[in-house]
Amino acid sequence: MNPNLKSDISRRLVAEVDSLPPRLQQAAKYIVDNGNEFGMDTIRDSAEKMGVSSNSLVRLAIHLGFTSFDELREPFRASLVARYDASSGEGWIDRLSEKGTFGHAHARTVRNEVDVVMQSLRFLSAEKADAAVAMLIEARNAYVTATRATYSLAYYFHYVGRMALPNLHLIPRHMGSPVDEMITVGKEDVLLAITFPPYSAETIAALRLAKRNGTRVILISDSELIAPNIKVDLFLKVSLQSLHHFSCFAGAMVVLDSLLFHLVSQGGKEAQNRISSYESLREDSGAYWKARVPKIHRK
Repeated sequence: MNPNLKSDISRRLVAEVDSLPPRLQQAAKYIVDNGNEFGMDTIRDSAEKMGVSSNSLVRLAIHLGFTSFDELREPFRASLVARYDASSGEGWIDRLSEKGTFGHAHARTVRNEVDVVMQSLRFLSAEKADAAVAMLIEARNAYVTATRATYSLAYYFHYVGRMALPNLHLIPRHMGSPVDEMITVGKEDVLLAITFPPYSAETIAALRLAKRNGTRVILISDSELIAPNIKVDLFLKVSLQSLHHFSCFAGAMVVLDSLLFHLVSQGGKEAQNRISSYESLREDSGAYWKARVPKIHRK
């Protein structure tokens, strides 16, 4: 079997999704976003999760040139990566589960966090990381945007990244919309957007404005298909699987930290000097708390 067949199918689905009938669009988006689950499930289970009929999956398989659902699923099944390897030095997690009811629950969430981080780093190939860093460094101006909960990720990336990349800007800076600060964004600029489900309408509006202006776009999300007619130049997929109601940000955080490492490293001596200047300014302005040695009054 062609080892790249799974990736080829996913790329074709992304390219053709807007031209497919609605039911097949639903199926295509699910396959692109949930390749592991699709590889494990039966046709009935997959159809139920997608909200389509089993016949729709057969139609999609035939559309893609396969003779059956099983033939379409096989590349995804063959490429499944084990989520947990007992020999990988994670015995300490197993021992957590021996600490009673709370310990068992704690072990579950710890293993989930580890899994999220590992999956997200697997998604971030060296080629994709290199491309993202090059786009940011070569841009006239680089903008990072997010809203609501994901704004914290954008804020952190900007807070650290601007020391290595002076032309990195956070939008929105205040309580407005990102598009309010994109009036001058053009072809020589780059927009790095972060959005997770439920996807932000403001971020989607910023992505659409960027493409209308010819701005190159990097998207960090769980899906490349976040809304109709959203096209990006570079998609960085992250895992968001969580045991509670909200998305887990651990995977996105390690991806951003990896990009920051490369930005600082490639910034060389100039970046190091800027970081030193920032640190000196903060220390001189009393930004950091320091313990004071009490004065000893001698008689």
